[in-house]
Amino acid sequence: MSANTFIAEKPVINPAWVILDTEDQWLAFSQPYGQDLSQPLVESSLLLDGLRCAACSGIIEHGLQALPGIVNVRVSMSKRRAVVVWSPTQTRPSSILAAIKHLGYDANPASHNESQLNITTKSRAAFWRWMVAGFCMMQVMMYATPSYFTKPGDMTGDIIHLLNWASWLLSIPVLLFSSSTFFSNALRDLKLRQISMDLPVALGIVITFVVSSAATFDPSGWWGHTVYFDSLTMFVFFLLSARLVEVKLHSKTLGALESLVSRIPENIERLNLDGSYTRVLNSQLKVGDTVRVSMGEAFPADGKIVLTNLSNNSTSVDESLLTGESTPILKNLHDRVIAGSYNLGQVVHIQLEAIGESTKYSQIVSLINQAAIEKPRLSQLADRIAKPFLLFVIISAALAAAMLWNVDHGRALMTAAAILIVTCPCALSLATPAAMLASASAFVKRGILIKRLQAIESIADIDTIIFDKTGTLTDDHIEINSISHREDLSEMIVLTIAGAIAENSMHPISRALFNASRAQVNQDNITVELTDIQEQVGAGVSASLVDSVYSEHVHGQIKLGSAKYCEIKVADTSTQQVYLADENGWLATFNLQEKIKSNVAETIQRLKEMRLDIELLSGDQSHSVTKMAKAIGIAQFQSACSPLDKLKRLHELKQQGKKVLMVGDGLNDGPILASALVSIAMGKGVPLTLAHADYILLNGDISQIPELIQHAQKTMSIIKQNIAWAIVYNLVSIPLAFIGVLSAWLAGLGMALSSIIVVANALRLTNFSTRPESQVIESTIIRQFAANPVQAK
Repeated sequence: MSANTFIAEKPVINPAWVILDTEDQWLAFSQPYGQDLSQPLVESSLLLDGLRCAACSGIIEHGLQALPGIVNVRVSMSKRRAVVVWSPTQTRPSSILAAIKHLGYDANPASHNESQLNITTKSRAAFWRWMVAGFCMMQVMMYATPSYFTKPGDMTGDIIHLLNWASWLLSIPVLLFSSSTFFSNALRDLKLRQISMDLPVALGIVITFVVSSAATFDPSGWWGHTVYFDSLTMFVFFLLSARLVEVKLHSKTLGALESLVSRIPENIERLNLDGSYTRVLNSQLKVGDTVRVSMGEAFPADGKIVLTNLSNNSTSVDESLLTGESTPILKNLHDRVIAGSYNLGQVVHIQLEAIGESTKYSQIVSLINQAAIEKPRLSQLADRIAKPFLLFVIISAALAAAMLWNVDHGRALMTAAAILIVTCPCALSLATPAAMLASASAFVKRGILIKRLQAIESIADIDTIIFDKTGTLTDDHIEINSISHREDLSEMIVLTIAGAIAENSMHPISRALFNASRAQVNQDNITVELTDIQEQVGAGVSASLVDSVYSEHVHGQIKLGSAKYCEIKVADTSTQQVYLADENGWLATFNLQEKIKSNVAETIQRLKEMRLDIELLSGDQSHSVTKMAKAIGIAQFQSACSPLDKLKRLHELKQQGKKVLMVGDGLNDGPILASALVSIAMGKGVPLTLAHADYILLNGDISQIPELIQHAQKTMSIIKQNIAWAIVYNLVSIPLAFIGVLSAWLAGLGMALSSIIVVANALRLTNFSTRPESQVIESTIIRQFAANPVQAK
């Protein structure tokens, strides 16, 4: 009977789960999925318990997919989480939890507090099982030691029998308490006719105990007189030790991820209308509320500072885990702060502008969880291998026992036990996710988000990089150097109209025009109302002007963008320009001034030293692109590129066998970011760009790209080391156990060490920097000096 059969038998629903079936309850651990409003879907995150190896994740995935209304299931063995996409019209959370329970596992909504409570409880129980196994092992070894150092006849039969009985009594707690998790999971596997790592381990424990008990009860019987209680207690202790160490090491690799997820405070002080304060849960906050944030406390939502308690009207904010910048940032009155950052200076009041899932913090956490739950290609391969490998192990153990049965019954069974225990598909299953999650943790510490773990393998293989220009190689801040306009217009009129149109675009040039116009509008209190707003990606924005004081100056459709888009013939100039036109023709020209980021030339040189081909594709004018390409050392470049032109160039490179990394920022980069083998977007880019990128540089520092590539290459190297170790270990250990060279306790030690070695090797990836320490210190000093020369001195 398969897992799917059990799902079809309508598992019993726990009444406590029914409360989760209302929308306001499931939204606490779920979010809308997809854009199809006619068939709404929900993506829920669940915390799992009972996972032991790669086979477990496959059991849950295949079992849940048999339920009606389940669209997709992804289980992360490393994070003990499941992401389930389901239809509210066909199923409910209670049915999903009941189905998982029926498959032999436990599941709970993955809110952070419940996760931490569950982890703490499980850790305590695991610690006590380990303690009992360790204490009993030491006592059993004390009773077994005389048999190691005495010759036949040195001890009387009564003494030997007494020591064996004492060892048997001390093995009972190890069997019933310390090994309980192995047995419960093995019984689950037998019930569902499936297999996971705990089944051969449980069989090995039972066989060892039965053979030793038989030798204790009847030393002259056909089982033989040799007892193996020392081996039994030792390998149980080793296995439990390995799992404790593995959990500790694994939690360290995920340290940055978990610390980011747990940054939001549970409650905060909200300002009441009468001037008093009430401490409320974050779920009770609303946009527009004013809250008081104490020194050392994290901001609960996005907002702006509206009041401080001191005369200097400023505070220091730590945004390190959100931007990768370790230096505290000075925030003044009316400056904006983001959820999850820490207030370090003084008590401040902030007015909330975005809460819950709308905050930048929540979007970052969502991306992190999405990446952690995603299975890389190599991990999927290990999952597929796990089940047949375990079947092979059990068959090999049975074959070894059959071959030695007529020689020595006890030896035959103990050889089978050694084979069952020594094998370790866990090492193979952990080889890829452990290394990749360690790297993801390192990336987060540096302000780099990764949306899918497979991107680590992809970026390690690239040989070509395509850069966009505006907002990627240039600073986000673009200044309007000068404005020329038609004689019957004024600078204020054209800037106001251009700013109103630019407000509807996220392109960096549009943002510059809007910001310049907003300063003018704030001064003169003038507004413009538009209709029929349309944007042509990579070209410009058009709109129609509602009747106003400007209607006599402009007519028909107004366009803001390139000369081609505005249908204006212009001579090539030495400055970058954007144009404003109506149906009668040219209205204004805005001369823009961009500044190349200070570390671009150095970064391009480092990438060249890594033997990577570099190209620049930009939608800007030829003179601007040519000037920048020469300044930063890029020989291959194209100007006036539309999104289709960029895609065409990307496809040309693909046809040449190139593996391309695209680095961009801006609405027109979306298509090429999605089509490239791997892509990087700047953290201040538009949402559409971020949706297509595999990596997001939150602080927009492209100097991290060489280190990112080198770290990905190091990650793949360690993954290959882990996989090689897991394969070699099993190829060597199984034959040794088969021929009887490995005893049961040594087999348990080997299995325990194999998993620890894999996770410990992956732990090397938690440090991101690949440059020599002197270079890191030097670059840090340079950045600090540039930010504050006086303080740096």
